[in-house]
Amino acid sequence: MPVQAPRIRQVALLLLPLLALVLTCLLALPPRAGAVRIKDIASFGGMRDNQLVGYGLVVGLSGTGDGRTSTFTISSMANMLDKMGVSVDRDALRPKNVAAVMVTAKMPSSAQPGSRLDATISSIGDASSLLGGVLLLTPLKGIDGKVYGLAQGPLALGGFSAEGEAARAQKNITTVGRIPNGVSVERGIPFQFNSQDALSLHMNNADFSTTQQVVNRLNETIGGDFAYATDASTIRLRVPPEYQNNLVPLMASIENVQITPDSRARVVVDEKTGTVVVGRDVRISQVAIAHGALQIVVQEGMQVSQPGAFSPGQTVAAPATDIAAQEENRRLVLVEGATLQELTDGLNSIGATPRDLISILRALKAAGSLHAELEVI
Repeated sequence: MPVQAPRIRQVALLLLPLLALVLTCLLALPPRAGAVRIKDIASFGGMRDNQLVGYGLVVGLSGTGDGRTSTFTISSMANMLDKMGVSVDRDALRPKNVAAVMVTAKMPSSAQPGSRLDATISSIGDASSLLGGVLLLTPLKGIDGKVYGLAQGPLALGGFSAEGEAARAQKNITTVGRIPNGVSVERGIPFQFNSQDALSLHMNNADFSTTQQVVNRLNETIGGDFAYATDASTIRLRVPPEYQNNLVPLMASIENVQITPDSRARVVVDEKTGTVVVGRDVRISQVAIAHGALQIVVQEGMQVSQPGAFSPGQTVAAPATDIAAQEENRRLVLVEGATLQELTDGLNSIGATPRDLISILRALKAAGSLHAELEVI
């Protein structure tokens, strides 16, 4: 009996390389065709960004700040200097080196005091450029009116602007800038993530088939009936006892579960650009299609009537219009789209352009032969 423990340890040490090889092979296997991760098609309840906003002043501009018409900039400068103990005459202020701005930031629910966020600064006055400016200390508030962060620092712009007496050169937008890590979080979101006993999973697209597939895969992965769907886009997941107060490993496992999403057959048409997107599951019944393009050309011109020499007549200009019509004569083609490839081949056989496809698809939908949702954007 005393020699069994060392032997067990020796066998375990011999099996470790084999187990590592098996895990490597499993990870190297290609994913299922059309499979996507749950993290790419769904989001967890409570894990979202919170919008922060504040009003501030950017100083140090080289004469490209707000003008005298921006009275709120002058009022802000006077109030700021007054709080610093400097008495000024508002009528004497010239805000050409100062710009009033709105400061925005996104604060994740996991941000804690001391965390750093990026800030976006946008001019709200008539400043022509924020290049070279520095944002003064600006409190950022949430929707509840409480201050959650403080922003300050030099701006980074992705462009420039140069102007002379008769010419101007500009690259990109110079009235919007960013301050990387320019926001210091002062107050955290009152949300205890690890104390939850149930999680909510929100699907990006509401589909019963996909939602039920996610439920089945989650129960298979966790090993029990912990997940259930409440509607077409919401899944509730009871936290297993072994993951209570330790949700990060559970979330990491759920995020990487792969499924094959399903969706309704849909055709999306963008008439502005002539773009047509046909989904994989689109089908059409057997139908005969004949599509001819009618082209009408209208040319306007002027005919001048010139009177004879020494006659009392006057030169008269009369409009002349020439109209020509041309219609293509195309054959009647039988099309039946059992698959997306056959549907594409059938429409291409009649020489349909993207603009023609829009008219054809509308006619197919009106005839009841297009078995898909037609969405025009």
